[in-house]
Amino acid sequence: MAVTLEIAVDLLWLRPKQVGGTEFYIRNLLDGFLQLEEDFHFTLLVSRDNKASLAHYAEDERISLLEADVESANIAGRILWQFFCQNRLLRRHKIRQCFIPVYCRPLLNGGITYVNVIHDLQAAHYPEYHPFHEVAYSRLCWWLDVHFSRHIVAISDWVRQDILSRYHMKPDKITTIYNPIMIDPEEVVAFPELNAKYHIADKEYYYTVSQLIPHKNLDTLIEVIRQIKEQDIDLPCRLLISGVNGESRKKLEMQIARQGLEQEVTLTGFVDSAERNALYQHCRAFLFPSVFEGFGMPPIEAMLFGTVVITTDRTCIPEVTQGKANYVKDPYDVQEWIKVMQDPVNRIAEMDFTVYDQQRLTRQYYKVLTKMFGC
Repeated sequence: MAVTLEIAVDLLWLRPKQVGGTEFYIRNLLDGFLQLEEDFHFTLLVSRDNKASLAHYAEDERISLLEADVESANIAGRILWQFFCQNRLLRRHKIRQCFIPVYCRPLLNGGITYVNVIHDLQAAHYPEYHPFHEVAYSRLCWWLDVHFSRHIVAISDWVRQDILSRYHMKPDKITTIYNPIMIDPEEVVAFPELNAKYHIADKEYYYTVSQLIPHKNLDTLIEVIRQIKEQDIDLPCRLLISGVNGESRKKLEMQIARQGLEQEVTLTGFVDSAERNALYQHCRAFLFPSVFEGFGMPPIEAMLFGTVVITTDRTCIPEVTQGKANYVKDPYDVQEWIKVMQDPVNRIAEMDFTVYDQQRLTRQYYKVLTKMFGC
């Protein structure tokens, strides 16, 4: 007789509207579990400052909340609490199994069985873009995941191979499960609202969604817009960039001002799903210049709206876009970007969007978790 899947889900790392695609990933996954008929009980481990944004999940009788005496916004305090106090809290509540949908975890298992998700090894590839303490913490957690967690989920085959090549772990200890992507085609704001807010015309602007951090390569896109403007190229000279703040924001703002592109390039900040979806839907093309991704959800979201995507051929991007986007071979070559933008190919009809299906992927997680936790 099967045993009910009873686990904690550690969400202490979640800072609402501050962690980019990782937040969309876990909310999509939790929403997927709510639709399962299988029996389970999740105890969501939440913090004082993210509890409110997660409280609605407890409306389902299969989910309850356990509040830790910590604030997610206090990153250093949260890490220390997790290292030294989390196991004790879980044991006190008779919880012995915990799923952590990111790489962070306690220093020791302390009688708890852990399964972790590694989204990428970004800080290993680009340590120059991270403070020393952040790189050291990431490397420590990856090592702990590999040696102490029961199992690891990678979000793409590229990430899985990257982990295997760096840590030489047993291949059967790591499973690839894509990120679930949930897009409601009806959840869009009316275009006149976008026009009034951003002064854009339908199909006469480019769009991108990204954290404002160096490896996202947004400065190249700004230079592309400058060249289109200066050379009077027959392409839209308008770019909207949506995303949470990052260490590159001031640099990007300075670049925009220095090039006199305040009317052409807009940093929108965080936008809600309805506004983002409408921006996907009405742009000439979605531009994704990133040179490093563990998965990269925005290009797929844009393609779900039938929007042509122009991106790079780096890391996992060709894998998750199934080779159906338009690819720039040199992400930093402005003229190559312009050339591809002048004659993009639409191969969206060839995409198999079922591989990102929420229910399909949720069931894959359910299968892995029940197996690893002996349920």
